[in-house]
Amino acid sequence: MKKARNLLWLFAINLFISAFTFGGGYVVIPMIRKYYVQKRKCFDEEDLMRIAAISQSSPGAIAINMSALAGYRTAGTAGLFLSCIAAVLPPLIILSAVSSVYSLIRDNAAVNAVLNGMEAGVAALIVDLIYDMYLIIVKEKNLFFTLMAPAVFILNYVFQINVAILILSCAFLCAAGVGLKKSRKE
Repeated sequence: MKKARNLLWLFAINLFISAFTFGGGYVVIPMIRKYYVQKRKCFDEEDLMRIAAISQSSPGAIAINMSALAGYRTAGTAGLFLSCIAAVLPPLIILSAVSSVYSLIRDNAAVNAVLNGMEAGVAALIVDLIYDMYLIIVKEKNLFFTLMAPAVFILNYVFQINVAILILSCAFLCAAGVGLKKSRKE
């Protein structure tokens, strides 16, 4: 009975998160933190950051990947499947409805105003998420990682260096750092 209630909660919370978060996968992270970490204590902040990192680096939509991994972490394979279905249903229904009436609402001023307002809200959520993630990096007290984030931002924003190049460079630097630590221990 408890497992069925847990699965029902998983389905309902992922359906809710998927239906009421706009702006992409990064907006899902604060919602998953609120319901899975803070309220339900299914896992901790560190697990959430691992789930977010895996979701970002895996193919597919970050929001679906996050829901799947959080569901799996909470209730195993059944939780994974239910979370995926719940995360896919609202966008599927909303996109089907919008596409059927798109030509009617495309030039509607009220609809455009609502979308602009949602855009501002999403931007605020993303800034809050970035701040929280950066605080976790700073708490590790590793000067290299603490300086890497602002350096990458400056290189991309100011000098317009391609994000893919920056990601590969950071991965290379981190791998080289791990290699150096291993060679020093030996």
